Amino acid sequence: MAGPVEVTQLLLHAQDPDTNVRTQAEARLKEFQDQNYPGFLASLAAELTSTAKPADSRRLSGIVLKNALDAKDDARKAELQARWGAVDSNLKSQIKEALLSTLQTEPQDVRHIAALVVAKVAAIDLPRGEWPQLISTLLANMSASPPQHGVRQATLEALGYVCEEMAVLDDEVLAPDQVNMILTAVVAGMRPDEPSAETRLAATIALQNAIDFAEHNFDNEQERTYIMQMVCQGTSAPDQRIRLASFTCLHEIAQAYYSKLPAYMGEIFNVSVKAINEDAEEVALQAVEFWSTLCDIELDLEDDDDPSEAVNHHFITAATPHLVPVLLKQLTKQEEDQELDESSWNIAMAAGTCLGLMARTAQEAIVPLVMPFVQENISKCAGPADWRCREAATFAFGSILEGPSQSSLADTVRQAMGFLLQAMKDPNPYVRDTTAWTIGRVFEFQHDASNTEVPPLITQETLPQVVQVLLASLQDEVHIAIRVCDAIGRLAEGFMGASDNTSLLSGFFKEIITVLLSTAQRQDPSQMDSTRLQISAFEAINDLVRAAAKDTMDTVGQLIPVFLQEIQKTCGMTAQTNEQREKQAELQGQLCGVLQVRLVTP
Repeated sequence: MAGPVEVTQLLLHAQDPDTNVRTQAEARLKEFQDQNYPGFLASLAAELTSTAKPADSRRLSGIVLKNALDAKDDARKAELQARWGAVDSNLKSQIKEALLSTLQTEPQDVRHIAALVVAKVAAIDLPRGEWPQLISTLLANMSASPPQHGVRQATLEALGYVCEEMAVLDDEVLAPDQVNMILTAVVAGMRPDEPSAETRLAATIALQNAIDFAEHNFDNEQERTYIMQMVCQGTSAPDQRIRLASFTCLHEIAQAYYSKLPAYMGEIFNVSVKAINEDAEEVALQAVEFWSTLCDIELDLEDDDDPSEAVNHHFITAATPHLVPVLLKQLTKQEEDQELDESSWNIAMAAGTCLGLMARTAQEAIVPLVMPFVQENISKCAGPADWRCREAATFAFGSILEGPSQSSLADTVRQAMGFLLQAMKDPNPYVRDTTAWTIGRVFEFQHDASNTEVPPLITQETLPQVVQVLLASLQDEVHIAIRVCDAIGRLAEGFMGASDNTSLLSGFFKEIITVLLSTAQRQDPSQMDSTRLQISAFEAINDLVRAAAKDTMDTVGQLIPVFLQEIQKTCGMTAQTNEQREKQAELQGQLCGVLQVRLVTP
């Protein structure tokens, strides 16, 4: 039997708060799918398109139908696509017709789900040359008179999802004239005079998905300029969601059509700076992301020796004097306690990250633009909120350490070390956290004892204070101690290659190892934080052992039984989650790494 059957109650029961009712309904749906796949699809499509059915059952029918056509697992996806391909062509036509007719029905969230399912069917059928009338049918919805805004919105969503599905295929499925008609409809929906904000939003998101297909349009100056005009106008739309989607479009356009941007960079700069300074944080983040993307693109072009690659227009170098002050202003917009959450992301962090990418791109040119801000704010203590200024100044300094040459920063870094070491005692933990991160970056990019072209950063006179401050800071809050472990590892790496027999670090080697081993045993209320600190401590020991001079080999040899004992402990650890198992494996890797380094060291 391939015809539809009544599934309304089954779908409603599958959403019941009672676990037993819900589990039984889900089992019956799975049984239906396994035993009568064509009838299962027909029943779901009939439920989805019927306005007489409850919205809850219609929504779920669309979700279940989508999941019956697609899966994240490649093998399962291929199996589902093969099953769809084997369905009777007449029944498939009925299902497709039901999907398209659902785009014409209320409510909007049911239309939205129907648009998703349309794209999943298109992903299977269009590459096989089936459903040739899909694009023309969707485009007809866009030109219907009088316009139905809900239908236009759902149709634009469907067009966008279809483009998204086509973009991951190896073959070009959509014909050039189809792509051109899709883009024409999409860009028309983005016009500022579009009366429906929802339609304009759907059009802007659809353009994101269609960007990869727009090569021909971007080669045409008139069409390209019109698209860019609509996108840039979208960045100042009254609806925040449209502004956000428009900046996301700019990000996608930069990645796909970097070489076409010169004529539009003035306007892009203006709208992005306005968003960074004035808009909601979510929009400002995406505006910053555009410039970070440009940095990545230009860094890749700089590293690419292939003359056939795109010309580097050096947008970042040109924008640096104007953009850096804008980014520096954002650094004081930190969130309270954000240093405790590795996943936190806000405008201050995004601006600092962008600043770091600009330093790698513009190199020495960025230093005189940032250092006045650093010098003005790094010691500011006039009021309780001035920790924001101190942290921002430290973050700014740390962000520009990679990119400019060692020689251009040598004097500045030497002068800053005293401030940084003192700041490890700052009353605010966020400042101490960022300071420890910055010290680690100082050692990573400016400390190289084997480089004789610049005066050494770490000398016999300065090393005792550095070691004293770092070891004391290992007793600080766990997130700060983790940063300090990294800094110690970077400090050790900077001495590699300077001398085989001895090192300035040799006199402190045993003390540092001893304190790091003690740090690895620290217990924190959060087991995961304790494990992270343990891993970081052992990683620092790894770095110290790699950089160890010959006069410290006896101390290194004494570590072997200690680490064998630690490895034995990890084997008895109970890891109940994937994250715990990953941390356990990482910990074991660090421990084994020390043994490996010692065994291969002559």
